[in-house]
Amino acid sequence: MAVSNIRYGAGVTKEVGMDLQNMGAKNVCLMTDKNLSQLPPVQIVMDSLSKNGISFQVYDDVRVEPTDGSFMDAIEFAKKGAFDAYVAVGGGSTMDTCKAANLYASSPHSEFLDYVNAPIGKGKPVTVPLKPLIAVPTTSGTGSETTGVAIFDYEHLKVKTGIASRAIKPTLGLVDPLHTLHMPCQVVANSGFDVLCHALESYTAIPYSMRSPCPSNPIQRPAYQGSNPISDIWAVHALQIVAKYLKRAVRNPDDLEARSKMHLASAFAGIGFGNAGVHLCHGMSYPISGLVKTYKAKEYNVDHPLVPHGLSVVLTSPAVFTFTAQMFPERHLETAGILGANIRTARIQDAGLVLADALRKFLFDLNVDDGLAALGYSKDDIPSLVKGTLPQERVTKLAPRAQSEEDLSALFEASMKLY
Repeated sequence: MAVSNIRYGAGVTKEVGMDLQNMGAKNVCLMTDKNLSQLPPVQIVMDSLSKNGISFQVYDDVRVEPTDGSFMDAIEFAKKGAFDAYVAVGGGSTMDTCKAANLYASSPHSEFLDYVNAPIGKGKPVTVPLKPLIAVPTTSGTGSETTGVAIFDYEHLKVKTGIASRAIKPTLGLVDPLHTLHMPCQVVANSGFDVLCHALESYTAIPYSMRSPCPSNPIQRPAYQGSNPISDIWAVHALQIVAKYLKRAVRNPDDLEARSKMHLASAFAGIGFGNAGVHLCHGMSYPISGLVKTYKAKEYNVDHPLVPHGLSVVLTSPAVFTFTAQMFPERHLETAGILGANIRTARIQDAGLVLADALRKFLFDLNVDDGLAALGYSKDDIPSLVKGTLPQERVTKLAPRAQSEEDLSALFEASMKLY
């Protein structure tokens, strides 16, 4: 079980300069994106670094939904800067970019694909020591402050992949709920859907005891190992928070209690899925994001078509959990109950349908786009979406039920319309 150190509380960001001083850092790289660089979270970090005499350089070219190209640009900056510590201020895109920059600057002779997950990259284990990385999440979604995973779009294949290694997880996550007050409502909703699916997928993943074969050396043990007794606790707790607070956090930007709880739920779910893993909703989401044509999400200030990660994940969830429920129906029914379904009279064989209905109701209440068709996809795109899912073995093989290409086609088709 691996997890970053976490410090939680309103205002903890102000301590980042002291943390770096305590680590003996002299030359720090501060990574963020163009929008955030103008907002209070980044200013608070810079003030803390200056006040504690920490020399730093700012890299604010992080791309929202990063690509291999945007990763390489950040890696180049990190190599030139010869930094002895990193601070990432932002959502998953910033934290993941910073993890990659730290990794390749610490391993300057490695080629980019060396550490990228197989079958797209070589998936080599990380054996070099990395520099300290402090993550300051400003969204309540990815849980990236707790995990050893960095996700990006591999543009050559138009598919998302990533780097997964315990070695790249942040040294410390500063979870400061005051930052969540700067999030537009749609960003709160879409990042909340990521938390929802992290919890559901890690709780319903194939159990760790059913994975095989055993790796020949512990360094080859995957970060994502299947559902397990410790991750289960975090996943269920995160799901309970989502059920209670996500709608409030979306509907009222000033509801600090709801937004604080969702910020914590994001870290909780991160601890869960960072060790258990996710499965089909995430595996299928990567081509949904990667093959985007013209869709631009509301309230996202970007100059390129974008399907936010949480939205791409949640749109397939009703179909996915209908499909996987026959393997562990009790867990599917239990999670439906947490989301508000009446499960007292439900039959165990209907677990998938009950959970799918609970998810549809949840999404409908939050005014979510009506399926993949609303994002500009049609049946003609299904072969490409399936092709983009096939390389995602790192996560798809964690699904409790194996899936053929025909199964994936049917799941995409069922996700075209939700309501």
